[in-house]
Formats: sequence, C-alpha cells, structure tokens
Amino acid sequence: MTTQPFTLHRVVEADWPKVRALRLEMIADTPHAYLETLETAEANDEAEWRMRAARNGNPGSFGVVAVLTDGEQAGRWVGTMAAYLPEGAAGAHLVGVYVAADWRGAASGVSDALLGAVEEWAATHGDVLTLEVHQDSIAARRFYKRHGFEETGGVVPYPLNTAQLEFEMAKPLGAPRNGLLSR
Repeated sequence: MTTQPFTLHRVVEADWPKVRALRLEMIADTPHAYLETLETAEANDEAEWRMRAARNGNPGSFGVVAVLTDGEQAGRWVGTMAAYLPEGAAGAHLVGVYVAADWRGAASGVSDALLGAVEEWAATHGDVLTLEVHQDSIAARRFYKRHGFEETGGVVPYPLNTAQLEFEMAKPLGAPRNGLLSR
C-alpha cells in the first residue's frame, strides 16, 4: 500500500500566515474562482487573516488543508477546501476550493482527500453538500460531476463580474432523496 506524501490538517487560528499565503496563491492562480480580488485580499490586516483561520474551527464551519510531509517541500500547503452551514439550508456549502497546479489531478490524491474530509464533516450536519462554480471552471465542474455532484439548474451572476455566471451544484449525502437536486 502506497502512502500519500501529504496529510490533512484542520485549519486553526495560529495558521493565519499560511492561510494568507495560500489564499493569495489561490486568487493569483485562478482569479475567477473566488469572490475577492488579489488587491483586496492583500490589503487585509492580520486581524482579518486570524479571523479567517479561526472560523474554520467554529461550530458550523470546517476548513482543511493538504500539507506535504516528504522531501524538501515538507510543510508546504498544496490544497484546501472549506464548508459552512448556511442558515436555514438542508446541508453544508463548499467554498474556498484550491489545489496547487503541481498537485492537481487524480493521481496526486489531494483533491479526493480534501473532498472526502469535507463530505465526512458535512454528512454529520445535513443531507446535501452544495457549491457554486464559475462558468469558466470546466475542470472543476468535471471533478465535481465525477464525485457525484449534479447541476441543480440554479445560476447566479458572478459577484465580481455580473456578466459571468456561477452554476449551483449539489450532492446528496447519505441516502439519496427524490427531488433533492431540483429547485
């Protein structure tokens, strides 16, 4: 059995410098995938970054990162996913998804491991995991479909450019229920 060269780590407040660094990397890599600009994120102060890191451990929130364990890059954060429980929703909402370019793809196992951890947490808090994905994030949409997510038909304008769209996707957690993915 081959072991993976990374471990999953639940984000805590003390991680704020790495949360900041990874967030800036995420936005620079795929600006359309997030709801803030690089300029806005860079302007945030330490208190904001501490709050962002700390909220991952709050009730109703979950944030996890993949951290390399082997070689010269041991300690490097190469991916992250988070989820929270929107008020009144039937389940959790997936946000802040990122995997470093050199760790993307099924062979690395990073995306699968991160999603597995989020789904495990989300399943203890509801019946469905939802997300919005930008119209141009074709690879992300394929990844989600491969993992059982379906487009619900829900579409919202992308907040940073309302001429672009985000598609809602959902995945039933546990036993599927008829009509769960319809609006």
